[in-house]
Amino acid sequence: METKTIVFTAPKTAQLLETETKAMTPTSVAVKMEYTVISGGTERASIMGAPNTGNSWPRYLGYCGIGHVMEVGEQVTSVVPGDRVLVYHGRHSQYNVAPETKVTKVTQEKLDSLEAAFTVIASMGLGGVRKLELELGESAMVMGLGLLGIFALQFLRLSGAYPLIAADPNPERRALALELGADYALDPTEEGFCQTVKELTGGKGINACVEVTGRSEAMLQALNCASRLGRISLLGCTRVSDCAVDYYQQVHRPGVKLIGAHNFIRPKFESYPHHWTHQDDCKAILGLLAAGRFRIKPIISRVVKPDEAPEIYTQLCDDPKFPLGTVFDWR
Repeated sequence: METKTIVFTAPKTAQLLETETKAMTPTSVAVKMEYTVISGGTERASIMGAPNTGNSWPRYLGYCGIGHVMEVGEQVTSVVPGDRVLVYHGRHSQYNVAPETKVTKVTQEKLDSLEAAFTVIASMGLGGVRKLELELGESAMVMGLGLLGIFALQFLRLSGAYPLIAADPNPERRALALELGADYALDPTEEGFCQTVKELTGGKGINACVEVTGRSEAMLQALNCASRLGRISLLGCTRVSDCAVDYYQQVHRPGVKLIGAHNFIRPKFESYPHHWTHQDDCKAILGLLAAGRFRIKPIISRVVKPDEAPEIYTQLCDDPKFPLGTVFDWR
């Protein structure tokens, strides 16, 4: 089946092309998409050809979206045609054919598809927070307020973090963080940043930090802000290391834990404490969203047509203030 798909055909080049969907198998689910969400950090790195993104072109992104089931393979039991589903690691495409294990049924009928479309990316933020094993009343900080950071911030608040500190150079994102529950929002480029963090935590430093900037200098700041026996969840992908770390003084002696939090390091079949499957995390987020305990609407910046993709991705490459929540409408 032919479908319109956004394809990265070369560095800094995106096109909307006619492509073929993957072939159906007995365990496949074919989905007609409503919305797909741009994950700015990952997609910018990919279209720019950054280190650790591979060497081949073309490339296909768009791992977060929502749509309705059109067809299922003969062995599929969890969804039927007509069901509304999330598609995990699909493409920015009019149609996706995915394994049954990569679709999650949305059972909350009144939930807005535009908001629910962000759930897969939100689950990645939640996965990074779970690995911190946060306890009620511990201090926490998020370094970097892109989509993953903004979602991680909300999950830290739901988990009982206090004080909860957000750090980002962008004043608009700091204001959004305060709206969504941060106790303090700081500019990490200002002189004395780490000293301010220590003061806000009674001199102890941060117990639990989500580092999601993908920048080695921010990682260095996270280490300098960490408490004794602190934990840092490496949710961002630091693709270039250009800052020296004193591992004895900053990691070994204070007992700081550095925790790899890539989304692929998840249990595939059964959740256990602090390590949930992507489907269980998605279901939890959908429930929280429907109950009004988790907010996505303030994050949505704009909804655009797929044929605007070349201009949108040029902006993503060139504009450091690229709008946070950008969504393609495939309806």
